[in-house]
Amino acid sequence: MRLVLATALAALVAAPAMAQPQQRGQAEGTDLIDHVRTVSDLARVCNPPWGGVPRLEAIAYCQGFLTGAGQYHALLYPAGTRARPLYCVPSPGPTIAESGVAFAAWSRANPDRANEPALDGVLRWAQATFPCGAPARTPARGGRS
Repeated sequence: MRLVLATALAALVAAPAMAQPQQRGQAEGTDLIDHVRTVSDLARVCNPPWGGVPRLEAIAYCQGFLTGAGQYHALLYPAGTRARPLYCVPSPGPTIAESGVAFAAWSRANPDRANEPALDGVLRWAQATFPCGAPARTPARGGRS
């Protein structure tokens, strides 16, 4: 339920942040709020160095981006099917805010990924942070395992 509420809130807050035009006088780099392309761009909006309303908009954008990526992954790899997910978030998982800060920290620790597409970085981070267990082994024929 916490994830559903966080998802709905992030989606509601992220949409207006994307629609607002860039205004003069905003902190340098806040144009990323609606122009995230790379891992470093997304990390910057997930843990922005600027303050005020632009900071809140950036964090909302980050949380919406992560939520959308997570929902898309869940649709591609529904529970109870044979499709093996790319990552497996435990239950209970981190909050969306904790995930944004963790992604930004992962980005700083992996500068070689800075110019990759943002979604690729999110998937790499999620795989490193929430690895799935080994797939169940099928016993070999003849009773050997």
